[in-house]
Amino acid sequence: MGNLKKLTIETGRSETLVVCFGEMLIDFVPTVGGVSLAEAPAFKKAPGGAPANVAVGVSRLGGSSAFVGKVGDDEFGKMLAEILKLNNVDNSGMRFDHKARTALAFVTLRADGEREFLFFRHPSADMLLTESELDKNLIQKAKIFHYGSISLIKEPCRSTHLAAMKIAKAAGSLFEDEITFLTGGDDPYSDEVVLQKLFHPNLKLLVVSEGPNGCRYYTKEFKGRVGGVKVKAVDTTGAGDAFVSGLLNSLASDLTLLTDEKKLREALLFANACGAITVTERGAIPAMPTMDAVQELLKSSRS
Repeated sequence: MGNLKKLTIETGRSETLVVCFGEMLIDFVPTVGGVSLAEAPAFKKAPGGAPANVAVGVSRLGGSSAFVGKVGDDEFGKMLAEILKLNNVDNSGMRFDHKARTALAFVTLRADGEREFLFFRHPSADMLLTESELDKNLIQKAKIFHYGSISLIKEPCRSTHLAAMKIAKAAGSLFEDEITFLTGGDDPYSDEVVLQKLFHPNLKLLVVSEGPNGCRYYTKEFKGRVGGVKVKAVDTTGAGDAFVSGLLNSLASDLTLLTDEKKLREALLFANACGAITVTERGAIPAMPTMDAVQELLKSSRS
């Protein structure tokens, strides 16, 4: 995934719970920056997977979150379940596969700025979640239902994902994907292209994140751009997930920001700061910021 993401939001319920559906895995990140996977002298193990990252991010900010997905009934899977618990994420929707292993991913940011990934999923447990294993009661409690696109690639997880979306329809949903793909190769920096290709009447908010440059936002009533927060980047893994966490946490607390541009801009600046803090440390979940850390960064950036 590149820096450019599309976020669409449809909301319906009144609770503050953010339920995140999808994959959770182990990221292996080089102990030094700017090298290819082959050049890395050693790797640091870190919990990851975009939906799980978002769940932890929301909780780290003081919000309420839950994770729904599947891992292997192995040491890594048990470790991931425990990490969610330690981060105050409801893990009751997790399932454990007795045959398939927990997914592994090796990820690095090379010296030329390109991300490099190597996945071990042949198949991994997250791809094997079935509809009968869904915690429907947990999903129905969601105010916001967040999901990625990886779980839509193969069966049986694809059908399970779609079933979960139907259950959560009244609660709301958020979709995240690479905007250059969604715009069919057209210029993703063009407001005209974004509005023509991505916006539709049922959307309450569409956000295009642009990594360190901030983000753009679109609603039926207004549109604009919020600049990024400058930091020294060490590892960009999880930055987009931290951004989503910050935005969803704000939305779960106050849905009026969907119609109040001033509030929305404040929420997006907060989300930008969440993403900025995350790139200052290695790994995704370990780098998710606390509310105090975000507020401190925003305070220092204004002075």
